[in-house]
This record gives sequence, C-alpha cells and structure tokens, in this order.
Amino acid sequence: MTPGREQRNRILLSVRDLAVDFASDGGGRFRALDGISFDIPAGSTVALVGESGSGKSVTAQAIMRILSKKGRIAAGNILLDEPQHGAPVDIAQLDPGGDAMRALRGGRMAMIFQEPMTSLSPLHTVGDQVSEALLLHRNVTPQEARAEAENVFARVGFPDPKRTFVTYPFELSGGMRQRAMIAMALICKPALLIADEPTTALDVTTQAQILDLIRELQAETGMAVLMITHDLGVVANVADEVVVMYRGRIVESGPRDELFRNPQHPYLKALMRAVPRFDMAPGERLTPLREVASGDIIASAPRIERPAPRGPVLAVEEVSKTFTLRSGWFSGATRKVHAVNHVSLKLTPGTTLGLVGESGCGKTTLSKMIMRAIAPDEGRVFFDDGDGPRDVHALAGDDLFAYRRAVQFVFQDPFSSLNPRMTVYELLTEPLVIHGIGSPQEHFAKAKMLISLVGLEKQHLRRYPHSFSGGQRQRLGIARALALSPRVLLCDEPVSALDVSVQAQILNLLKDLQAALGLSYLFVSHNLAVVDYIADDIAVMCRGRIVEQAPKQSLFRRPLHPYTQALLAAVPSPDLNHPLDFAKLRSDRFSHPSEWPEPYRLTADSPGEMMEVEPGHLVRVTDASARIAA
Repeated sequence: MTPGREQRNRILLSVRDLAVDFASDGGGRFRALDGISFDIPAGSTVALVGESGSGKSVTAQAIMRILSKKGRIAAGNILLDEPQHGAPVDIAQLDPGGDAMRALRGGRMAMIFQEPMTSLSPLHTVGDQVSEALLLHRNVTPQEARAEAENVFARVGFPDPKRTFVTYPFELSGGMRQRAMIAMALICKPALLIADEPTTALDVTTQAQILDLIRELQAETGMAVLMITHDLGVVANVADEVVVMYRGRIVESGPRDELFRNPQHPYLKALMRAVPRFDMAPGERLTPLREVASGDIIASAPRIERPAPRGPVLAVEEVSKTFTLRSGWFSGATRKVHAVNHVSLKLTPGTTLGLVGESGCGKTTLSKMIMRAIAPDEGRVFFDDGDGPRDVHALAGDDLFAYRRAVQFVFQDPFSSLNPRMTVYELLTEPLVIHGIGSPQEHFAKAKMLISLVGLEKQHLRRYPHSFSGGQRQRLGIARALALSPRVLLCDEPVSALDVSVQAQILNLLKDLQAALGLSYLFVSHNLAVVDYIADDIAVMCRGRIVEQAPKQSLFRRPLHPYTQALLAAVPSPDLNHPLDFAKLRSDRFSHPSEWPEPYRLTADSPGEMMEVEPGHLVRVTDASARIAA
C-alpha cells in the first residue's frame, strides 16, 4: 500500500548539525562530518550523493551508531520519530551498545551494505542469518521465524524460498546475496532502510532489478529509504530528495527534479559532467573533477618501436571452456557448466574491443584463457607481436615469457591484486626484476616515469597500497601493467567499483595512454555506457556465447539482439527524460536464450550462428534466412 500524503510529510529522521571526528595516529583528530543537516520524510527516498571520502558512509554509520572505535559524534542531533514514545528519540545521545540502541538497530532501522559477502557469515545458512534478526527483535518461535523468513525470501525474488533457507552465502550469485541482505534488513519491517551503495558492484540488469525491488517493497510497507550512492543515474531513477556531500559538508540539497534540471553548485555540475552518456558527441571527453596526469607527461612517454602485426594483434578462434560442478555436498552428483561456448573475437592493433555482458556470462573466463591462466577445452588463441600469429597455448620457454611480457592484466579489485607487504616502488619494479630488464638505476628511472604517467608523485613510491584511495590503487595497477611496455592490456572491470569522478579519470587515462603508447585493449565490463565511451568495437556475451558484435556506432544506433536491447535499457541514465523502464526489466527472461523470440531463440540443439546484417555488424540467429528488423 502506497503511503499517503500525510505520512510522507511526517519527518521520520532529522539530522541536525551533525559532526563526527576520528582520532588520527598522531594523537590529533580529523573531522569527517562538519555540521550536516537534512531530513528524511516517512515513505520517501533521500539520496546521499558524493565521491568516495565525502562522508556518505560515515553519515550512515553515525545514524546506526556503528562507527569504528576511533570515531565519535562530536556534536549535533539525530532525531528519530517514535510515535509510541510521544517524542523523537535522539540517537546521538544513546549508548551504541545499550539496549535502547540495539532495539532500534535492526528493528526500527536497518542497513544494507555495499559488499554482501563481507556482511554475511560464511559459516551459517542464509535462513539462519535472516531469521536471527526476527528472533532478536520479536517474540516468535524458531518455526514462526523460519516461516516469516521464507515469506520474505519469496518477496525479494528467490525462486525457491525453502531451499534458500538452507543455502550458504557462497552458493549464491552477487545479486542473490544482495537480495538476502535486503531480506535480512526487511524481516523486522523497519521504518527506515539505509542502503549504502547497494548496487555498485552488480551488473546493470541485476542493479535495475534490485532498485525495482526496493521501490516495490517501499510502496508496500511505507518505509523511508536513505540511498547512499555515487551513481547519478541511480539517483535520477529512485530519489525524491537529493543531498550532495563534499568533504564532510552538504553543498547542495533539494528535490531531485530541481537539482537535476537546474544544478547550482559547481561540484554537482562537475559530477554530472563526469558521467558517461550515450549521447556524447564524437571525440567528446568526460570531465573529471581533477585530472590525474598532464597530457604533456603522457605524450612524452617513450614508445617502443616494434614491427606492426599484419592482422589482428589478438585472435580468439572457436574457444570453449566447460566446468564440472557438484550438485550437492553428499550426493556425488555433478553438472556441467559451459562457461565459454565457441567464442571468436579479433582485436585490431591500437584499438579497444569492449566485451560486455552480465556477471557469469563468461567474460572473465575468456580473459583468463587469453592470459593462459586456464586452458581451453577447444579452440585456439593467436597473438601476433609483429612476426606473425602464434598459438598462445602452444608457447613454451622464452616464447611464453615474451608473451607474458607483451600481454598484461588490469584487475577489477586493485587492493586484492597489490601485495600489501610491498611498497609502490617494489610493486612497479618487480616485473622488471622477474624479466631481467635493466639495472637498479634504470628501475628507479622507470618507476618514476610510471608513477608520473598515472598522475601520482615520486614520494608515493615509498608508500604501501593501503595508504591510497581506490582510484589511486587502480592507477597503480595500470602503472604496474605498463612496466614491461606491453602491446595489449586486458582490462577486467577496471572501473566498476569506482565513483563517477574517479571512473572518468581512469577512462581518460586509458584513452590517453593508448594514443601515446599504441596500446590495444580488451575492455571487459557490464556497463554499456562505459564501454561506449572507451571502445571502438563491442561484443555482447550471454551464457558463454557472443550474441552480437559491431562497431559501437552501429551497435548503439541499431541494437538488434533482444539481450543487447535489455542491457541498454538497464543502464540508469542521469537524464530525467530517460527513466528506467522497470516494468520491462522486471522479467528475467532476457537472459534466458531459450525464451528469446525467433530468430534469436537458442537451445542446446540449436546454438545458432553469427550472421552479418551490415558491414561489421553480426548477430547470432538460428535462421540465417530470417529478416532482421531494427
């Protein structure tokens, strides 16, 4: 039932002049929040927007009273409306570990965290963790708690709630784990749901489904939502009010439509210019809030002179990979999953090939086969370093060593791919040491050049990875990948977890480095708007198969395959005139090949073939004689 106007006008939570300090290692204090004030009306959605480090998550932690031991509320009030008490409760004055705060936390207020895998215990079933909240806050029996948990699982979209109850978190996909977190938050019917970047690492179709689920549950229960995000496309599609934060302060706030149609503060305007859009003019660049490296430094980077390939620098021919998985712990039954199924791709020297698709479609598995991290069951991968194409999986000895030098990987999560025990200097020079390139003096000169290329300072060479932000760590990952002067970079979701301003920095940096060094990129992503900005050609992958491939102008002007159309429709745009069509996205049918319309429907017996409908534009169909309509 949709909340009425009277309820929506009632202020559920009022934050007034809130200040939060953190103790620093030197004995001083750092002010993370400096006098912020905003209201959350009952039944409405307030979006808290800003870059990483602006104070959004600290605000949520202060409201829930889950600040770290070094943090404390220095000033201000957090007033929660409590009708049964007759007066608002000031959360800022409650003991974080006291009974009163524990009753509110999880009961009247609940929170969804950014990374569900770190928030769910791997040792307990999803059902036990969700029903635990009900057992703590309500006087119910375990049987009643289980029945209610299964009801909530059904409401958040689990196809088999009874089986979900006995499932462990690691058995679920990222999107399903996020649904489990939502179920845990909703089981006690909270008045306020705080969602801290709930869709950042999810692919666009799963993100759209989660946003739609939160909207639907909000309409049913009348709860208020505090949506913390850096994605202005998400804000444009779900928010009623918007609060923009910068360095611990609120710089602009108001109704969503007013802020998007007439932004006043330069910071908000800059954030909007940093978002990739489908309607960007040819050659138009994203405008990050701050550039990471000057064009002169990048342009002056030494370019290795080497013979040009006579054809594609990288060619994948009919590559397949199947994994055998256990169906249960004790049954001994197994099932086969076709992660990559007869995929063929070609990467032209000096260009970017975008590979897009939902999580689990086989993008990363294909990248690992190109890198020779895993071997294909069928097919071959060819690399041409100027002396003709050679089968990558047949290389050995010095030839394999040379291939590993020429093809480098940029990972999705730079923190887990950087050794925390090594300084930046050691990280950047380790590839040179392993490959026996240069003297210690040359290593130091190369490290200084690499660190300047990605917009960091020479003094950063002495630091460890933990002292850098997410965007800076990603730049370090790029610098390390460039240490051996490669010809090809495989970029696996390199910007999916970054906020929009840092994302713009990394994308511009990759484009500039490509122009200066003649690099070729295989750019793996689930976001078509990002791929549209950086790629020359795009291949769309679903369930292990390429279903459409075309130059980006053709693909976005005339997307033919229903799966490509669904991916495009699922990208949230910061343009209020192009809202997400949640009704169209509500069905999950677009990712099931057997349910696609003819001539695109695929089955195990009818895998289809790629048909060229215009020069360079191929689409997978089961009937090559069919007429393809735009």
